[in-house]
This record gives sequence, C-alpha cells and structure tokens, in this order.
Amino acid sequence: MKKHTLVVVAVAVALGMSGCSGTSNVAASGDSVDSVTIGSIHPLSGSLSGVGGLMNAGAKMAVADINEAGGIGSLGGATLVLNEGDSQGKAEIGQSEAQRLISEGAVALIGTYQSDVTQNVASVAERAKVPLVIDVAVDDKILEQGYSYSFRIQPDATSMGASGARSLIAMGEATGTEIDTVAYIHIEGAFGGSVFEAFKTEAEATGITVADEITYSGANFSDATTQVTQALASDPDVIVVTGYFPDNLLIAEAVNALKPDIKAVFGIASGAYDDNSFPAAAGEAASNILSANYHYSATSDRAADIRTRFEAANGESMETASMLSYQAVEVIAAALEESGSVDPEVLRDAISSLSLTDPLLEFNGPIEFDENGQNINATVVVMQVQDGAVEQVFPTEIATKEAILPAFSR
Repeated sequence: MKKHTLVVVAVAVALGMSGCSGTSNVAASGDSVDSVTIGSIHPLSGSLSGVGGLMNAGAKMAVADINEAGGIGSLGGATLVLNEGDSQGKAEIGQSEAQRLISEGAVALIGTYQSDVTQNVASVAERAKVPLVIDVAVDDKILEQGYSYSFRIQPDATSMGASGARSLIAMGEATGTEIDTVAYIHIEGAFGGSVFEAFKTEAEATGITVADEITYSGANFSDATTQVTQALASDPDVIVVTGYFPDNLLIAEAVNALKPDIKAVFGIASGAYDDNSFPAAAGEAASNILSANYHYSATSDRAADIRTRFEAANGESMETASMLSYQAVEVIAAALEESGSVDPEVLRDAISSLSLTDPLLEFNGPIEFDENGQNINATVVVMQVQDGAVEQVFPTEIATKEAILPAFSR
C-alpha cells in the first residue's frame, strides 16, 4: 500500500492540558463531526494501577494537545474524546471494558500494558472491526492470529529478546567483558515466557549458554532471595531479568543483598530498570543495572517538551509506557486526519498505510506497520543506571553515557 507521510507535530502541537467530553458521530469521508471518541484500556486499579494511571494520563495529554491545536481538521475541527476503561489487570475485565467502550461509540481503542489482557481486547476489536493501537504489550501471539485491526507501536517479544541478546553480546565484545553463561529470571505467563524464548534462541546460537530458567508468579511476590539464589547456583556471568516494576525491584534488591560475583544484571523488557523512579526506589541496588527495552527518545526535543509538561501536570515523571500511550493517540489522530472519516473500517485502512515521522521513541525510522500490524522500525536500546539516573548507553550513536561493563566490582 502507498505510504502517506505525516508529520505528527502538524497534528498535535505541544500545548496545554485542557480536557473535553462528548460522544463520537459516525460520518462519511470529509464530513464534519463535533467529536470523535477513542477508548483507552489500562489497569487503573490493582497492583499495576501506578503505571496504568500514568499511561491513561499520557493518552489524556495527547488528546488535550491535539484539541488545543485545532482538533481533526479534515473532520471540520472535530475534538477528540477519551473514554477510559479499567482492565483491573485482568484479561476478562479488559475484554468486557473493550466491548463497553465500543458500544459507547469508540471508533478506535488503545491499550493495554499486559499481554494477556491485550490478547482478549484484540479479539474483541477484530470481531467488532474497530482498530486497536497497542501501546504496550509484547507477546508475539497477539499479532499472530491473522487479525486485521490490531497494530503495535513497540517491538514484539521476539525482537526484544533477540535484540537484547545481541546487544549484550556486542557490549561484552566492545568492553572486553567475557560473557559465556547467563541465568534468566522471568515472570510467569505469555509476557515473560515469550521474551525468554527469543533471548535463549539468539543467545545459544551465538555461543552463550542459558544455564537456568527461573520463573515466579507475580501474585504475592514479596521476596526474590530464593529466585536469585537459584540463579546464582549455575555460576552465571550475567543474570537476565524480565518482569514488572514491583518484582524486578525485589530482584535487584536481592542481588544487592547477596552481592554475588557476577558481571551484570541485565533487564530485557523490564518494567523497572529503565524507569526514572527506579534509582530512588532501589537506592544502592540500582547502581549500574542494565536494561534493554523500547525507550522514549532522550535525544528528541519534542519528547523532552512533552515529558516536562507531563511532569508539571501530573507530579510524576513521564516514563516510556506513558509516552507510548501518547503516541498511540497520535497514530489514531493522524489516521483520522488522513482519512477524513470516523468509519472504523476506513480508519483501519488509514492506520495500516501510515508513515508517521518524528516518533517519540528511539526508533530507526518512522512508525510504519507491516501486514501483521507490527511497527517495522520499532527498536530496542540499552539503558544503565549511573549516578542515580537512567542513561542510554547502547547503541553508541544514541548514547547519553558510556556503558559500564562489568557493571560490578566485587
């Protein structure tokens, strides 16, 4: 399909935090409507409500910025409306929330942070023929169902696990750090398992031994000493970690308490290790921990402006997940602008043919989706906690600091 190049900044000028309300009106291409509703589904309650609330705030900020800039011009200046859904971190509730939002007039959905929840929401979107723009959810299987209405901005599990392995190997070679054996600790479920399998395949193809795989349940997980001790029993050079913020924080604290003779803790798709609140939360345990993940662009003036305004409005740092929610709204807005229609099927075709320049993450090019709905230019970067701050360290062309490896001197 022909790619339509759109500069996001023409759709969303970085101004204000005003809100709006209303419902969408379905119109033919080029008709004027008063407002267009987008549904947002995130965990607004439960153990992941912190990140879910901030993601919802990112989406609200994008809506406000777009409305402040004049709304959707091809629809007569229609304003965007964000209708919020709370998955509570549960797949079946995310599914029912998606059904509710669509029944209430949402012409597109964004969400949902958890892969298991996103699987269910994607199936609802497909049956209803309403586009879903996935802000955060890594599992490959979401887009392997042959769906036509789901699109993902971030990298998928295979690319994250494989890129994480390649980055670890390349950084070891660049610093003269020999890395032969790793132990992998990850959360149970589609998210952790899919990233682990991709890492293992790539690592073992290049001669690194994955000596042990240790899994844990996120429910009632209050101490990671047992998991870290088991990982250390295989005498690894590096402990690799995948999971969410609360559990990955516990793993970092357990490593710090045990002070093992390893060369690094290396997160892949970790919900903690590249979060700007992690250094303060972990204290000494955060020092020099590495994290391979998608990440907001530390080299973009536009991203810096959005993050500054977000923190002023919300009193918290705008992390990558929130930035992806902001970006997901921009994708839908750009497709609305291009198509001049709020017909979900027409909107789906417009999203599939977008080439969205000036992305807010460190991608290798514009946001463009392949036939499965995956952003073909989504990339992984490596961050490291240095002197109490999260720095980009690899690849070197986007690095804000030089990587420290071995990360520990013990």
